[in-house]
Amino acid sequence: MKSTLWWGSGLHSLLLAVVTSALTIPEINGPSFLSPYSGESVSNVTGIVTAKSEDGIYIRAPRPDNDVRTSNSIYVYSSTVGTNLTVGDLIVLGGEVQEYRSSDDYLYLTEIGSPSDVRVISSGNDVESLVIGHDTLTPPIIQYTSLDDGDVFGVPNAQSRISEENPELQPDRYGLDFWESLSGELVKVQGPNAVSRPNQYGDTWVIGDWQVRGRNLRGSLTIRNKDANPEAIIIGSPLDGSSNPDDTKLGDKLEDITGVLTYAFGFYRILPLTSLNVTSSAQPAQPPATSLESDGTCARVTFAQYNVENLTPDSDHMSGVADHIANFLKNPDVIFLQEVQDNDGATDDGVVDANATLSALSEAIASAGNVTYAYVDIDPENDEDGGEPGGNIRNAYLYNPDHIRLRDPNPGGPDDATEVLPGARLSYNPGRIAPADDAWEDSRKPIVAVFETVTGGHHFFAVNAHFASKGGSSSLHGDPRPPVNGGVDQRTRQARVTGQFIADILAERPRAAVVAAGDFNEFAFVEPMETLRSVSGMRDLDEVAGIAEKERYTYLYDMNSQELDHVYLSHYLAQQSPKFEHIHLNTWVSYDDQVSDHDPSVGRLNICGLA
Repeated sequence: MKSTLWWGSGLHSLLLAVVTSALTIPEINGPSFLSPYSGESVSNVTGIVTAKSEDGIYIRAPRPDNDVRTSNSIYVYSSTVGTNLTVGDLIVLGGEVQEYRSSDDYLYLTEIGSPSDVRVISSGNDVESLVIGHDTLTPPIIQYTSLDDGDVFGVPNAQSRISEENPELQPDRYGLDFWESLSGELVKVQGPNAVSRPNQYGDTWVIGDWQVRGRNLRGSLTIRNKDANPEAIIIGSPLDGSSNPDDTKLGDKLEDITGVLTYAFGFYRILPLTSLNVTSSAQPAQPPATSLESDGTCARVTFAQYNVENLTPDSDHMSGVADHIANFLKNPDVIFLQEVQDNDGATDDGVVDANATLSALSEAIASAGNVTYAYVDIDPENDEDGGEPGGNIRNAYLYNPDHIRLRDPNPGGPDDATEVLPGARLSYNPGRIAPADDAWEDSRKPIVAVFETVTGGHHFFAVNAHFASKGGSSSLHGDPRPPVNGGVDQRTRQARVTGQFIADILAERPRAAVVAAGDFNEFAFVEPMETLRSVSGMRDLDEVAGIAEKERYTYLYDMNSQELDHVYLSHYLAQQSPKFEHIHLNTWVSYDDQVSDHDPSVGRLNICGLA
């Protein structure tokens, strides 16, 4: 029997009594993140089944309450409740209102557990999805929650918790409030495209045909100051048991997606009725090679920045890194490398030397691009610099000896702190910055070197950094607000130490050419990088070279294209019309085709004023 008019003759008296004494689904959800009825038993809850999963059903109130704060749908948790139910069934049931989460750092999902007295009132009722941005409000585009105080990256972190404050939802202003207001609803995403590659489970972040703010030329969303793109949503595991594709790429266009909005594993997500289907991919498939090439003179010195992701002599991606350097980065004069592992990689046997790794890379580049690089690094103390246990990752330089050489080489050891001497000379070249400072505990120490051109002896200072990781961070959709930015205090200390070293160079020689580059594990507008700039007086090369904000990305994480890898220049170099490009070799491809998890970047400098 198809009927949405279940108030009709024959059932009118009975059901009128049920409805007047029962809570509605919107009343159970309430206008805040947590249900006002959490922990209470409810009876005679009425809803239409909109979707089923292995562990429960989703039901929608037959009459919406027209309050944008309160979802009209809810999840009923039970592996058996849906056995004899069909989408479109109008049912009445009882149960317990529960708030569930699997981690203290996640948000709660409001649900009805232990369902009982399930009765089917009618079948075949119309079930239509709500089109996001059309049948609903438009997802907010900047702020996540009122508890972030206007800055999702603000410090100190975790000053409050949504589960404790339980703020009233403002779905027209805040992203988490918007998604919470649709919890349990059957929704549709029209015109979706992927803004990241899938994780190991096929979960894929998308945006739909609604307004977005940070869209870059590839069709993804770039993280920017105070804006971490709350308008994106992750598409999780399909409800029909199928699997999402694992080779979706950044910017791929997808068929419209219909599914239920829920919260799990730290994020709001849509569980689609069936698997995602890619309809087209962004072109070109890979970026062109850099336009910035060296001619061997002081006027066109080129450099690159590249995190090569735990590179060892026998890494499967060794040839890929070499191909990138030779054919896409066009053999820069100097290459700032991070995550170079020792000669036997993650075998924790006391080996710290990385000569075999760097020699293998040099040979692979020579084979791919006819340049034989020299290299320089400083072996760390065993297991003292973080990263994969036994791997002893470090920063290192490759340099083209036909164009560039170390100036007055005098290498330091792992415990030797290079100092700035009168005349802006270094006590060790290359050397490490303050390796005994507790800012570098269990973290890579920057390696500083002075290079000069073979012709003319024009020199510059290079500072190669890899700051502490973001391990321990909480989800942007998580309970602590602002979210926990793991390691931010340590990175701020590291930035201060590094910035002061650079400031010491510039105090001795204000017109010195200084390049600081590396994987700083932080965004340019967050406290550690602001500290580095303010203490050192250096300038962000993205800004100097005029790279559009939306195109500043070298890494993909969750819903965001983001930049963890940066280059900073001294004021003198910034005045010499430097050039800069991000080469998106790894962010544009599928997971299996990426060579590293970071993109490389290439710059070109004029250092002719310094001999």
